Amino acid sequence: MDSVGASRREFILKTGLLAALSATVGMPVAAWAAEETPKAKAPEIEVLPAEDLMREHGVLRRVLLIYGEAVRRIEAREEVPPDGLTAAAWMIRSFVEDYHEKLEEEYLFPRFCKAEVLTDLVEVLSRQHKAGRRVTGLVLELATPGALKDAGNRRRLADALRMFIRMYAPHAAREDTVLFPAMHRLWTPGEYREMGEVFEKRERELFGEDGFEKWVAQVAEIEKQFGIYELAQFTPEIAG
Repeated sequence: MDSVGASRREFILKTGLLAALSATVGMPVAAWAAEETPKAKAPEIEVLPAEDLMREHGVLRRVLLIYGEAVRRIEAREEVPPDGLTAAAWMIRSFVEDYHEKLEEEYLFPRFCKAEVLTDLVEVLSRQHKAGRRVTGLVLELATPGALKDAGNRRRLADALRMFIRMYAPHAAREDTVLFPAMHRLWTPGEYREMGEVFEKRERELFGEDGFEKWVAQVAEIEKQFGIYELAQFTPEIAG
């Protein structure tokens, strides 16, 4: 990670991201960040590494849907909520690129390369991580109220969003169906569970307790801004 990316990550995670997202979705920071205190907390269920990474891909895919709706609105010359799009891009930067992908780069990719397993795939995935960060930087640059007023910037933004969607839909699918299942070949059961504990610890350190659930809640609020939250709207109406 470059120095600019590192400083952005630290600032956003500690201050700006919570404030920006709470302003975007109308949710108080305290309500978003505070731990819930239910009367009877259910026993904690162990989440193993592949499941953890796959469910994080679910958050990524929901942001891809937001990006797709933003592209549709740009092409239809409809209003694009700049705060919502910016919040979605910061979710990619903070949760996907600076957390999820860093886990893959630190714990998965080196092990596959050392074992000479799926090395060609790992090389492509690594290049795509770097390319994705450049695209996210461009999205953050263009997804501002001022930039969105310019027709040229709107076209550039739509192109950047399309590039991101086109790359990350197959990227996540290939990891889910090829890379992650192959993890069981390279880690012993004990090592596998230990890695899951490392992932969980990293998540708590960065995002607090129930960090994943908080990101899911945030992406849902952004979906509502874009009018794509209700799942039923995607059901096709087929006669007969």
